[in-house]
Amino acid sequence: MRKIELSHKFLHSLSGRTPKKMLSGVVLALLSTPILAAEQKQGNELTLGGGVDVAPLYSGSDENRVTTALVIDYAMVNGFFVSTTRGIGYGNNIGKFDYSTALSYRAGRKDRDVDSNSLSYGSDYLRGMGDVKGSAIGVLSLGYKVTDWLNLQLQAEVPMSQRSNGEALHFSIVSPLYTSSKNSVTLALASSWGTSKYMQTYYGVSASQSAASGFTRYDAKSGIYAYSLNMDWTHKINQDWSVDAAAGFTQLTGDARNSSIVQRKTSPTGSLKVTYSF
Repeated sequence: MRKIELSHKFLHSLSGRTPKKMLSGVVLALLSTPILAAEQKQGNELTLGGGVDVAPLYSGSDENRVTTALVIDYAMVNGFFVSTTRGIGYGNNIGKFDYSTALSYRAGRKDRDVDSNSLSYGSDYLRGMGDVKGSAIGVLSLGYKVTDWLNLQLQAEVPMSQRSNGEALHFSIVSPLYTSSKNSVTLALASSWGTSKYMQTYYGVSASQSAASGFTRYDAKSGIYAYSLNMDWTHKINQDWSVDAAAGFTQLTGDARNSSIVQRKTSPTGSLKVTYSF
């Protein structure tokens, strides 16, 4: 989520990958990849690269998976962008306020293990729960720079397709802990809230799902479902090349925490990426 961000993978070797798998990695990165810090340049800018992300098999899983993805970000000086990290949209700022609107993608969930480059995620542990289809989403973001060391950010996810998957809000407090010509370290604390549709889709168990899967029926209501803490380090090798490493964890709370499909309430996350901008 940020400019943090919801952030949704290259040199785990592109050799031998089919175009279909490469495209899967690109789309999967829409929501899972943090936006990489870059030196402000005059005119349009293209950033290419990639790396690896580590995340749970699904929200609440006690297993992790490593995914690969391309990083492609084309930012125009007028504010329009096409990006695997932000989607397709427009962003700008007015004084201490910044804003953006974009069309992006929320990954689906399978009730079985999936290939690491799949557009969806899933686990055999969810057998009988059925699939949650991925959805195109509108992403609206607002930010306010309180001081040089404190930024507030709010992001809304609104499904454009599969609207029954529900809406979500993310609020973040971002603090640049250290900044120099070569390195920057940023700490971000975020909370996530979901509507009743969102919560039931990703954490609830209906009567039919209970009968098919064996999980206890569970009705998840709207509310805050997760807190996350993330630290990001960006090292500029030179004017064009950068390395970005991130590590953190997500803590489920509320009705998400008590869901019968949740095996682990606290999950680690991480990423390592290399980019080239010109």
